[in-house]
Formats: sequence, C-alpha cells, structure tokens
Amino acid sequence: MIPELLSLDDLPRQNASQVKNKWGEVVRQVRQTGSVAITNHSAVEMVLLDAATYQQLTFDLEAIKAREQSILDDLAGRFDARLAVLQEPGARQRVTALFESRGKLARPPKAGSSF
Repeated sequence: MIPELLSLDDLPRQNASQVKNKWGEVVRQVRQTGSVAITNHSAVEMVLLDAATYQQLTFDLEAIKAREQSILDDLAGRFDARLAVLQEPGARQRVTALFESRGKLARPPKAGSSF
C-alpha cells in the first residue's frame, strides 16, 4: 500500500545542487520519507519518488481509468438502449400522443393493492 502522500508544501526539500553533490543523502531521505521536493531558486520544480511509490501511483491511476471506462461503457449501453426504444416502429406516435395528453391520464392511477 502506498504511504500517505504529503502536500507539495509539506515535502522535505533539497535544492538541485544538493541533489547533484550529495546524491547518497538524497536517496536516504527519499527512502525515509517516500518523496523529496527538488527546488531551483526556492521554487519546487520536481518531486523525487521511490520506485515502490511510483509503481503504486501508476497502478492506482490505471485502476481509476478502468473504473471510469466501466462507468462510461455502462452509460453508453443505457443510452443505446433508450435510443433503441425511440427508434422502434410507432415510437414517434407514442411520444406525440404523450405530449398531446398534456399530463391527463386515460384512467386514474392505481396506488397499490389496497386501493
């Protein structure tokens, strides 16, 4: 499971020169905290992650994409089913009759078996 990710402002920071000159220290810090913000002129330019965190992020992203695609496929199927009903023979006449009824029912509604 992925460790809880800190916000960009809360990440430990290393400037680009420290990363270049003290790579071993930066690697130890990444292993301890999971990620380190790399700065250039005090502005965060990138975040260094350990491999396990990166793999988990990519796995989670793929799972989200698959879930979104599943939802879109379901919506497309429901849309196609409704469209098919509207394309049936006589659908135009039924819709026209519905609009012409202006909410009036041919028979009173039945509220349940006790009515």
